[in-house]
Amino acid sequence: MQDVSTQATRKRLEEIEKELAEQREEYNRLKSHWDVEKQHLQKIRSLKEELEQVKLDAAEAERQGNYGRVAELRYGTLLTIQKQIEEQTKKLAEVQQSGKMLTEEISANDIAEIVAKWTGIPVQRMLETERTKLLTMEDRLHERVIAQNDAIRTISNAIRRSRAGLSDANKPIGSFIFLGTTGVGKTEMARALAEFLFDDESAIVRIDMSEYMEKHAVSRLIGAPPGYVGYEEGGQLTEAVRQRPYSVVLFDEIEKAHHDVFNV
Repeated sequence: MQDVSTQATRKRLEEIEKELAEQREEYNRLKSHWDVEKQHLQKIRSLKEELEQVKLDAAEAERQGNYGRVAELRYGTLLTIQKQIEEQTKKLAEVQQSGKMLTEEISANDIAEIVAKWTGIPVQRMLETERTKLLTMEDRLHERVIAQNDAIRTISNAIRRSRAGLSDANKPIGSFIFLGTTGVGKTEMARALAEFLFDDESAIVRIDMSEYMEKHAVSRLIGAPPGYVGYEEGGQLTEAVRQRPYSVVLFDEIEKAHHDVFNV
């Protein structure tokens, strides 16, 4: 039994050593590639700095009236440096054909990848155009809400009108009443809409309207009038919107509220 265990351990050790050797070889290859690429980038950066300095020297010589020096710099030194930059750029491109590890500029993709790691939002979703996003809005909502074609179409059209600048910027994008029995997707629709608009399904101000069965309870929603107790605290709705103006406001179980609440 001990011999079997020893053999298994020895075999596992050999596998680990082999894997380690392969990883070291891959590391050395990548390190060598990185060093070469870095050298070319540093050389290009140095040449560009030298090029800018030559341009400044030529401008200074021109102001001083030293036109011989100007001709020497602009038609001699400057052209030589530009040629060297082109050669180094060509060498860098050849090195990067097998894989680009370094870059001199930060692109939209680089930023999107970092934000995607922080937020969990897919990169392609962040980079897609607003036009494409709006055109496929119904499909996005249908991924979470089954059926309800008329409701989704109406909401999507309202969002598109707002984005096109055809609605009043000082008013909500739209106000909708979702009717139906439990389980048809009323609350899920609100969550799906929040996720589509703000990439966060929790961007919802949910107000339980069963707490507003009495007429006087409306003050809790919009705040007490000036001079009354609680005026400085604000209302449940007004405070939520003030703190998070870009959100979906969900009045849940609105049929249970006092009918005067609808006047608000």
